[in-house]
Amino acid sequence: MLSIPPTVSIFLYTQPTDMRKGFNGLLAIVRGEFAADPLDGSLFLFINRRRDRLKILHFDGSGHWLYYKLLEAGTFEVIASEGKCTQIDSTQPAILLGGVSLVGLKRRKRYQRAS
Repeated sequence: MLSIPPTVSIFLYTQPTDMRKGFNGLLAIVRGEFAADPLDGSLFLFINRRRDRLKILHFDGSGHWLYYKLLEAGTFEVIASEGKCTQIDSTQPAILLGGVSLVGLKRRKRYQRAS
């Protein structure tokens, strides 16, 4: 299982992605659609049209990693958002990869420090 520290920014591309894209194609999406720096250590998640494949792009300081998951059965749930890209918190990728439905999932109230 992928362990993600809570300090890492995680972004989900909500549009279907061509899974034939490699590093350069996904980096182009990050720069163009996210308007983000792919070298800042954030995780960028991409899901295909059938929602049975997921790629995660990550820069570790010395190079890019590309994680690829293919489901044998079932689909990933796409998180609804206003635009093509959305930022998610560090718990949601584990829920997404674990097959838990995010619809109807309710967060309990927690203390948050004012910014």
